[in-house]
Amino acid sequence: MIFRALLIAVAFGAAPAWAEQSPAQAALAAVDQLSAAATQLEQATAASDQVAALTETVRGYESGMVALRDGLRRVAIRQQVLEAELDGKRDAVARLLGVLETMGRAPAPLLLLHPSGPTGTARSGMMLAEVTPALQAEVDRLRDQLEEVQELRQVQDGAAETLRRGLDGAQQARAALSAAIQDRTDLPLRFAEDPVQTALLLASTETLDAFASGLAETVGALPEDAMPPADQVKGALRLPVPARIVWRFNEEDLGGMSRPGVVLGVQPRSLVTTPVAATIRFRGPLLDFGNVIILEPAADVMIILAGLAEVFGEAGQVLPPGAPIGLMGGEVPPVDEILTETTQGGSPRATESLYLEVREGQSPVDPATWFALE
Repeated sequence: MIFRALLIAVAFGAAPAWAEQSPAQAALAAVDQLSAAATQLEQATAASDQVAALTETVRGYESGMVALRDGLRRVAIRQQVLEAELDGKRDAVARLLGVLETMGRAPAPLLLLHPSGPTGTARSGMMLAEVTPALQAEVDRLRDQLEEVQELRQVQDGAAETLRRGLDGAQQARAALSAAIQDRTDLPLRFAEDPVQTALLLASTETLDAFASGLAETVGALPEDAMPPADQVKGALRLPVPARIVWRFNEEDLGGMSRPGVVLGVQPRSLVTTPVAATIRFRGPLLDFGNVIILEPAADVMIILAGLAEVFGEAGQVLPPGAPIGLMGGEVPPVDEILTETTQGGSPRATESLYLEVREGQSPVDPATWFALE
């Protein structure tokens, strides 16, 4: 019986190494991050710079929601692994419990007796001394696994309400940010847009390239005050929104079409911000690109962002780094869909597309020369 118990303990194998942060801890950390964003939202209305405070709040909600969904995905995967492992050990656990029950009922002296006499009794005692720690270790590991499954289930039980609060808070923060931007009057102007010339350019333009080339002529040369030297930011800019690269510079898509820019996959309703201090040269609908905003971070350099659902600001305004310039479109999935997605081990889907183009002079260049795409 004791030898069989030893085989059972060995059959369970070594316990898997724990990650630096468990799935449950990751999910709970994301809950704390969303709580911090909610506190930021309450304080933002009293901030001296509401736009900056609300921008940080929206970013906090967005990163918190991403972290929570990733944590819930890890929770679901970990729970499935544990439950499958425990289910696979069902028979072995039953035998182990039988061994422990037998050992618990038998008096200690009788348990150590052996039919072959004192030598067999001594050997059985030595074997029992070796097996008992292994059995105890296996019992402890099973207890830890069961406790972890219970903890994971508790995290999932509260996930729906946490997600709902996060989605509602993010929407409130976006609405408050849009209102604060409309009331903003503290941004410097480098030029006043001529609406007639802009309208004529729009009416005569058939391509984004032609529009960008003709845009400089609508206001003429601009003073270079407040414009950062290009070599200080070139190659180190962060993307204006958390995204994944779908198509690279001049890379053909599935339809065989290539573009002199990059196409980014972005999550619905994501906030888009300026990657660097820049002047707004144009904002509004353009051709079939949807809403477009064109930024000038340095003389003769333009950053074009196309595909936004909403754009903020006015042509001529000088924006600081990280200033909000628009929101992506799309619909944020409902709570039930998010939970189903995470339960199945899926990650948040980047369903919206943002086109990013950089032009130096009159020619587009690879955005990788300006942005740290990797």
